[in-house]
Amino acid sequence: MPRSVLLSTAGLMLGYRDVTVVEDVAFELGRGDVLAVVGHNGSGKSTLIKTLLGALPPLAGALRWPAGRPQRIAYLGQRTEFDSRFPIRVRDLAAMGAWSGLGFLGRVDDECRARIESALERTGTAKIADMPLHKLSAGQLQRALFARTMVQDAPLILLDEPFTAIDQTTEAALLSLINSWAAEGRSVILVLHDLSAVLQHCTSALLLGDGRALFGGPKETLTPRNLVAHGYLSQSQAAWIEGMYRQQGVDRV
Repeated sequence: MPRSVLLSTAGLMLGYRDVTVVEDVAFELGRGDVLAVVGHNGSGKSTLIKTLLGALPPLAGALRWPAGRPQRIAYLGQRTEFDSRFPIRVRDLAAMGAWSGLGFLGRVDDECRARIESALERTGTAKIADMPLHKLSAGQLQRALFARTMVQDAPLILLDEPFTAIDQTTEAALLSLINSWAAEGRSVILVLHDLSAVLQHCTSALLLGDGRALFGGPKETLTPRNLVAHGYLSQSQAAWIEGMYRQQGVDRV
């Protein structure tokens, strides 16, 4: 069965007006793929996400959508973009994911209500659905934000550093949820720093750094040599990563 491509790029240059952040970005995203975007601070990770969302135009090249750009793209930004003091409950936050499909003065119907309840159950937030956001732990809030993302019911999901400041148990649960999205045929692009998670859960990787981009399978792309060459690791850090890779059975380091 031929692979269904959702998005591809070639010769993509990203930046702001006359400032180029990264150039010659080329990658392909199929339905059900999980693409990790890895890079040092300032390498263009968030710039790429903003370009995919349509908030920034590419400086050169183009985004190619063989079947057309999806009408819905779910987005979960960094925690700094969200104010947890907003006076709403977990259930209300999850329901916000349905807003784009309701239209002006739209009402939540039974199907939408069921989708909200399912998202709360699958993210482990059903028991805290009536808690206000300011009483949540960092992990609980991130689960609630994942529930909102699920309710959007989008074929493409963009996650910008979704595991910052949460414990490993919560991260593992959310990674499992991402795997289930991929199994449903949804495509996921996520900015990650946890290389072990990339190797275990992602089907491809895009390495950004020093104005360049490298795309391929995680094991072939995120080698210590490439990570050093793209300014992500120092030589001493690369030696430690090499040991971790060997423990996971990654031969090409």
